[in-house]
Parts: sequence; C-alpha cells; structure tokens
Amino acid sequence: MSTRTFRVWRGDAEGGELAEFDVAVNEGEVVLDVVHRIQAEQAPDLAVRWNCKAGKCGSCSAEVNGMPRLMCMTRMNLFADGEPVTITPLRTFPVVRDLVTDVSFNYEKAREMPQFAPPADLKPGEYRMQQVDVERSQEFRKCIECFLCQNTCHVVRDHEENKPPFSGPRLFIRAAELDMHPLDARDDRREAAQDEQGLGYCNITKCCTEVCPEHIHITDNAIIPMKERVAGDRYDPLVWLGRKIFRKGKAPSATD
Repeated sequence: MSTRTFRVWRGDAEGGELAEFDVAVNEGEVVLDVVHRIQAEQAPDLAVRWNCKAGKCGSCSAEVNGMPRLMCMTRMNLFADGEPVTITPLRTFPVVRDLVTDVSFNYEKAREMPQFAPPADLKPGEYRMQQVDVERSQEFRKCIECFLCQNTCHVVRDHEENKPPFSGPRLFIRAAELDMHPLDARDDRREAAQDEQGLGYCNITKCCTEVCPEHIHITDNAIIPMKERVAGDRYDPLVWLGRKIFRKGKAPSATD
C-alpha cells in the first residue's frame, strides 16, 4: 500500500476547481477504486457516475491526466510513483456536478437517425444474411456508448457551435453499419450521413479510435469507407453518367 495524491474536479455548471486528496492505494487497483475510497473516507458528497465496474457499461468515463478513459479500466500502475493523478469530467459535455456530465446530446443525435428499415417483402424470421455480411458490422456492435470518442472529437470538443450539424463518431459507426447492412431497405444512408449528420466535418485524425476502450477501428473501418462511398456517389464520373442515362427523358434537376 502507498499514498498517492489525487486532484479531483469539484463543482457544477456554474464553475469549480480541483480538490486535492492524499489517499491510500493498494496494488492492482484501478482509478475508480481510489475514487470510491475518496468518497468513503474524505468526500462523501463527491458525484461520480458508475455501474458495472467491468468496462462494459461505459458509465465511468472521465479524463484522467488529460486522457479520456474509463476509470474502471485505468490501472494505477500506469502512473509513475509520485505522479499526481488528476481527474476531470468529460470536457465536451455540460457538467452536472463534479465528475458527472450531461451526455444527452448523444441520445438526441441517436434519435435523429432513421432506424433499420427491413425489406417490405420479408416477415420477421425470414431475414437471411451471409456470414461475411454479419462479420463486417459485428465490430461496430461492440460499442458500449461510453462516449469517449464523442468527447475527444475535436470537431465538438472546443466548438459548441458544431454540435447542431454534427453527430460524431459514435453515430457514424451506426450509419456505416446500416449502410453496409444487406437487408436495410433505405438507400439514403450516405446522403443522410453527409448532409444531416455532418460526416464532412470529420478530417480523420483518428483521435476517436485511439480512446475507444473496445478497440473499434472507428476511423479506418467506418468513417473512411463511408466517406469514400459518399464521394463515389457524388463525384465518380461513371456514376454521374449512369444517372444521366437513367434520367434520360426527365426534366433536369437543379443539381444536374
């Protein structure tokens, strides 16, 4: 057992500051263990969100020494002996109190996304997919909605004005999953991602991928392929020519 210095942000939407705690740390503990000890022994009113303590619920997201992390999956042996550990709330979202933030932005954006549209000629129980199609999107279903990717995304991290037109990487993997789905009947997923979800704002810095606790390749397997399909639909000369041929005899639209 050793004694470590923790600096924990205390405050609310009106403001706050870092409070310093000297707390005992046992071998093998994670940051959330120490936060619970601070609650039990020194600051019983410290607000922190957590649930499973197994890295599967995504509740205990915070910024530990400036890096967005799950506190329950951040081991204390990651930090050098004597190094202070600073814990602050997720920077992108409004603070409720202490380490708890209001992440409702993410659920609002999720509600805006059109849901899966099954084929009209098939009934539930009649859906059939090839295994390769299942595997393509299986990675995206590992998401635990910790919103670390949303928090670290520079498009909204320091730019509140970008939130209305931008859904963020969590929703981009959902859009990519549905666009890849062989049974999804909607044919406007790419247009919606570009025009309604702000896919074009992303400049693929891969910061979202770096913080994902499930190691989802958000940028390489979802965002970049989605951008490529959008570009192909809009700017590929063969696609443009095909549309001209199929529209032959129709009045030209404003985008032709």
